[in-house]
Amino acid sequence: MTASDLIVRTRIGQKYKPRRILSIVSNTAKLKGFPVGFFGEEMTRAFLMFIEAGHQVDLASPQGGGVMIDTHSDPRTPDGAYADDLITLGFIHHAKFGAQLKDTLPISKVSVDDYDAVWVAGGGGPLLTFKDDPTLHQRIADFYEKGKIVALICHGSSLLLWTRLSSGKLLAEGKKWTGFTDEEEDDVNATFGMKLNEYTIQTEAAKISGTTFLCRGPNQPFAIRDGRLITGQQQYSSGLTAELVLEALDEY
Repeated sequence: MTASDLIVRTRIGQKYKPRRILSIVSNTAKLKGFPVGFFGEEMTRAFLMFIEAGHQVDLASPQGGGVMIDTHSDPRTPDGAYADDLITLGFIHHAKFGAQLKDTLPISKVSVDDYDAVWVAGGGGPLLTFKDDPTLHQRIADFYEKGKIVALICHGSSLLLWTRLSSGKLLAEGKKWTGFTDEEEDDVNATFGMKLNEYTIQTEAAKISGTTFLCRGPNQPFAIRDGRLITGQQQYSSGLTAELVLEALDEY
């Protein structure tokens, strides 16, 4: 054994102050005739990381009530691409947490003052259900203006296209952020053999003055923290994005 082999490393686990986090997912909608909801891992990966850190997480949706995981990302889908998503599978079958999928909190009954952060998952539903929901837009603006952490991932970051602060300015103005990219949309369209969405986050973001949309290549993990605004590119960025939230919560 050479001296270069004698490497000793240690790790000390971090203790977090308990916080409350609101996790928002889309209600069910129809995209090209098929029911869509939220992307499983984009909610469950962060949910697990947050509760492991000692935080309390509540699940909400714009309209409340039952929600569905996109069939594409549901690990129960026969021969599906995410059959090995053990975290989502565990969430679904968990007596306490799985039950929340049948009875989410409606946004209208959420008090922003009760939470320290909000996490918004993506999936097939957000581009359809988030766009024309002024109540949801206002809640996200309230979270930000009250000094809370605002985290959005994948299509969940579409909320930055419409959320305006009390000044009338878009929350995205002057910010660096990311979300599902045009290249990734093209890949999905090729997989399904059709154009799924009528508009894309990256293209719409380019129309916002003073905003900076950043990204990596398709399906590469990427997340950005710009102060209290945290965004992740897609499902492969779930862990990175959640880590940024944990760090931010310790600072604010």
